[in-house]
Amino acid sequence: MAWILIVFLVFLGGLIAPFGDLLGTKIGKARFSILKLRPKKTATIITIITGGFISSISIGLLILVSEEFRQRLFVDIPFLQKTLDESKKALLPLQEERKKLEVKIKNKEKELNKLKSDIKEFRRGNVVIKRGQTLFIAQVSSTPSIKSDLGKIYNSADTYVQKIVIPSKKEIKNILLWRPSDIAEIEEVTSKGGDWIISIKSATNVLRGDNFVFVYPELLENKIVVKRGEIITSEIIDKKDLDYKNINLKIKTLLRKTRDKIKLKGSIVNEITTKGDFVKKIRDSIKLNEVNKYRIEVVSLKNSKTADSIIVELNITKL
Repeated sequence: MAWILIVFLVFLGGLIAPFGDLLGTKIGKARFSILKLRPKKTATIITIITGGFISSISIGLLILVSEEFRQRLFVDIPFLQKTLDESKKALLPLQEERKKLEVKIKNKEKELNKLKSDIKEFRRGNVVIKRGQTLFIAQVSSTPSIKSDLGKIYNSADTYVQKIVIPSKKEIKNILLWRPSDIAEIEEVTSKGGDWIISIKSATNVLRGDNFVFVYPELLENKIVVKRGEIITSEIIDKKDLDYKNINLKIKTLLRKTRDKIKLKGSIVNEITTKGDFVKKIRDSIKLNEVNKYRIEVVSLKNSKTADSIIVELNITKL
């Protein structure tokens, strides 16, 4: 059927084409004019119209005779267009996700480059101060002399850092560098009142002998983190788990949880000071009691603020 249709269309085109050409020639010789055009241009327009007529007849016959062509033209093409539009809409979230992934990749590349830089620093010299390391801690209050107080803190921190970085250098020279905007921000916050802790940290790794140390300050509210007699952490344990090895492990785990908890509450100290022989205390308590379960509590022995040391003791009670 398709071959017959194609042959028919070719034959029809062959018949109409000479007719259009002949019609154009006749119109040209007759000096016929449309819309006041020259006869030659009028003949050209007639020939073009004849060509369009051939195409229209061809398409019409295809629509009339071929069911497959009608399916493609009126069903498949709109369906494909709709599918294409839906696909474009579905691609939008994927494009957004791609942008996010590209940002993450760039951030990871920055981290990798920073890590490479750190490795180079470690390889080419002796690192005496690490990035993010706390160099100096001081207490500041809201007073009219805050600017002077910050200057004294800076000088004390500078002297301390010089002893670490260039201990052999006798000439005193400021080596700490921080942004003026950081100091302005501290002055603005402390002017509102209250007690504060300023922690000066290193912005980069520092090698022994470096001439400058880039730092940044962190301002923390000097508040009470734990109160005297407060139970910071506790844990229930079985008597069977309280042999010598397990007791030490339990205490270490409990103290680590205690340190993590006080960090979350705002403390900036890294170590916890303990009082008493906890192992002996626990073993003596077990000998005196025949119960199977005990509670071990870590109790604060004093009020401790943000930068104060944390002093604790362990209490054991039977359940």
